Parts: sequence; structure tokens; C-alpha cells
Amino acid sequence: MSWLLLLFAGLFEIAWALGLKYSEGFTRLWPSVLTVCALIASLTLLGLSLRQLPLGTAYAVWSGIGALGTVTLGVLLFGESVSPLRLISVGLILIGIAGLKLA
Repeated sequence: MSWLLLLFAGLFEIAWALGLKYSEGFTRLWPSVLTVCALIASLTLLGLSLRQLPLGTAYAVWSGIGALGTVTLGVLLFGESVSPLRLISVGLILIGIAGLKLA
């Protein structure tokens, strides 16, 4: 159950990271409100997952999920660059998350 909470915490992290872009520096009301709600949800779920998971593992997986999702959606939604080095780096993050889950 803790891993599922952590997964959703990571997904909400992606949401608030994207929300930062859409809120345009917190100058747009509704994107700003949704960003803050996603941030609260993300941190709450992370905190709940820490009841069972080690801090270092949970934090690394949480931030890794957020990084992977944010990079992927940055490419898809905002046309950010895709280079071989960037893809390798994202792959290494994914391998690291899988390693932490298996450890």
C-alpha cells in the first residue's frame, strides 16, 4: 500500500511541476490553485508512505517519478529537446527507481 501511495505522490508531483508552468509565476488564478492543491496532495501522500518506507528510498523514488514524468511531458507538451544524452539520463533515473524498489 505504501508503494501505491508513493506512486500517486509522484504523479501529483508531476502535476504541480506542470502547474508551475501553466500558472505563469502564480499570475493565473486557477492554474495556481490547482498547483497548490497538487503540491499538498503530493506531500501528504509522500508523508503517508513514509509510515512504512525508508525516508531515503521514498524521497528518491518520489523525486524520480516526478523527474521522469516532468521531462516526458515537457517534451510532449512544450516541445522540449530530445537528445541521446537526455534519453540516457532519463533511463538511468528509471533504472535507479527500479533498483530502489527491488532493494
